[in-house]
Amino acid sequence: MELETPFVDETLRKNGHDLVLLPDGVSEEILMKELEDCDILLMCYTPITKNVIESAKRLKAIVKYGVGIDAIDIPAANARGIVVVNIPEYAEETVAEGAFAMLIALAKKLPTLQKQMNSKAWVWPSSEWLGQDIAGKTLGIIGCGKIGSSMARMAGLGFRARVIGYDPSKTKEELAKRGIQKYDDLSEMLKECDFISLHSVLNKNTKHLIGAKEFSVMKETAIIINSARGALIDELALLNALEKKQIAGAGLDVYSQEPLNKTDHPLKKLYEMDNVILLPHLTFYTHEAMHRLEVETMERITEVMENRPVTIKSKDPRLQNQPQIKL
Repeated sequence: MELETPFVDETLRKNGHDLVLLPDGVSEEILMKELEDCDILLMCYTPITKNVIESAKRLKAIVKYGVGIDAIDIPAANARGIVVVNIPEYAEETVAEGAFAMLIALAKKLPTLQKQMNSKAWVWPSSEWLGQDIAGKTLGIIGCGKIGSSMARMAGLGFRARVIGYDPSKTKEELAKRGIQKYDDLSEMLKECDFISLHSVLNKNTKHLIGAKEFSVMKETAIIINSARGALIDELALLNALEKKQIAGAGLDVYSQEPLNKTDHPLKKLYEMDNVILLPHLTFYTHEAMHRLEVETMERITEVMENRPVTIKSKDPRLQNQPQIKL
């Protein structure tokens, strides 16, 4: 399903532009036909293949109103002189808040307690309901960019946790300024963590960064949170670790195969686990974040319409290294 962008739609129409809205799951054939006379393609989830790009004779730009650009054939676009741009900063603090909300809920066993309250109306104190404090515990952050750094601030300054981090692209000094103690060895860091939160980009070096080996060194009381990309974790290894109680819980907002479902998805057993929070890839989805997303999307569209250089805020080399494109 594509995101609704009422502000963008209204602004484009008010400015006299023709806007074609295509349904979720539109076929490649229909998309190719509709793009024959389009100047700008706005997309969120729909795959933009080489065939689609080569059919778009007038296309100047592909604007991803979101962060992830894996669904776009960027080399094919650049070869045609089409600029690709995303909106990478609109939900940085928002996603960190969502990740921290999952961490708090699992540490305090809120999902399980709520389930018991719904079924039994009340719960008396017993060892099975004992939660964990965050103060004094160790949070390990994997990927210490803006979202990871926001998570570090919330945990460290906000909850007095010790924050450690793994990010080969950042120096010890950089992380220290963000309140994070740098670890060069991921396994050594994981051994110390009470909580682990993933905020790394997904690439060939980070795919399945957390797998069976990594779960084997974690504390049995550890909780892992992933609001970044599903494939950062070997999800079948995660499922195995949860079933064998190698770790205490998991909070997930992202999955390698989306959407999740209860019938034939490889991770369907997660629905049955009381120590797992499953969100539908919506930690970014707040009123404030969506407003920022739409405003900035219109800024990028306006740059294209006015034949001005398009602002690229992403640090992703696939976008940074685009050729100079004459609009």
